[in-house]
Amino acid sequence: MSDVDALRTRYRRIAGFLDERGRRLFAANEALAFGRGGVTAVAAATGVARSTINRGIAELKAGNDELGERIRRRGGGRKRAVERQPGILARLERLIEGAIRGDPQSPLRWVSRSQRNIATALRQHGFEASQKLVGLLLRELDYSCQANRKTREGTQHPDRNAQFEYINAKVKAALALGQPAISVDTKKKELVGDFKNGGRELRRKGEPEPVRVHDFEIKRLGKVAPYGVYDIAANQGWVNIGIDADTAAFAVESIRRWWQRLGKARFRDADRLLITADCGGSNGARVHLWKRELQRFANQTGLALTVVHFPPGTSKWNRIEHRLFAYITQNWRGKPLLSHKVIVQLIAATSTEKGLNVTCAIDRSRYPRGIKVSKAELAAINIERHHFHGEWNYTIKPDDKPI
Repeated sequence: MSDVDALRTRYRRIAGFLDERGRRLFAANEALAFGRGGVTAVAAATGVARSTINRGIAELKAGNDELGERIRRRGGGRKRAVERQPGILARLERLIEGAIRGDPQSPLRWVSRSQRNIATALRQHGFEASQKLVGLLLRELDYSCQANRKTREGTQHPDRNAQFEYINAKVKAALALGQPAISVDTKKKELVGDFKNGGRELRRKGEPEPVRVHDFEIKRLGKVAPYGVYDIAANQGWVNIGIDADTAAFAVESIRRWWQRLGKARFRDADRLLITADCGGSNGARVHLWKRELQRFANQTGLALTVVHFPPGTSKWNRIEHRLFAYITQNWRGKPLLSHKVIVQLIAATSTEKGLNVTCAIDRSRYPRGIKVSKAELAAINIERHHFHGEWNYTIKPDDKPI
């Protein structure tokens, strides 16, 4: 944790017990202890104005208690913007929801819009907002505004951002109608056994967990392929732990098991399901077996399945990456994945302060590779491609025809 983060934590812990003068003197004392650049750092961490911190520093240096004798009565002074303008924080989060960027493993969330543009958008929605106010509110929400710099993942499609907006609009529409919307993907395959796992955990000094020197697969334990389903509305995760190949049949079976165990009970009146997925892998946009298995799933459940794929090379923007997989990785850091039981326990124990909970189970079925889908089977798929990039966006509806 950085010095600024530690300061922010200390201030939040004590601020509720301090009056106006106490907060001013606390911030001033921290700025003096910080040294050069302390006023700027403390202002950024606490939200206390630089002028207020400087006034507190003057009081501390003067050593005269009378300088700060007058304390504003409780509730006095100008009301905070969030009190004067109800709904401004909610509107701010909606504006930037589609612009979240950054490393999904990091707890910090990055905003690709400038504070000036966000302030303009807020004013267009009827709020009084300045660039400075936006910065304060973003810090309050644990966001950070960054320069427009991206990490390249292959060739960027010219309609990449338009597809992001299309996906976001589809998700919002599904949630507004009370219909299920899920984000799916396969997490990185993991070796089972006493292998080194990234990260650290607390142990007695000088007694690290002993693990193997070389990462050679243990044949009797093998690898696992965790396929995740993240329920966007419920903030719930389902992870199907496959012990065989990560095929399209396995991907659809994972979604089917989520629906049978969790989704069907939560969405009793649902007649459709929105699936957001990567463009490649077992649930890739070009995989024929994926579409055939989805048709079978649609026929079994009566659900119309709308699939929207992220453009090529943008897998880390999929919500499941930073809303589910990132927390699983944090939860099992530094712990060897000794057995299937250990993996299930570690994943199922994953949770967050915002209410994420995860259900997990082992899938011992076999999923053979190399299954070919015939032209007749492809022609029997009841697929409706959307007008915008039909290769990425399509709906598969239930059909009575056998497939």
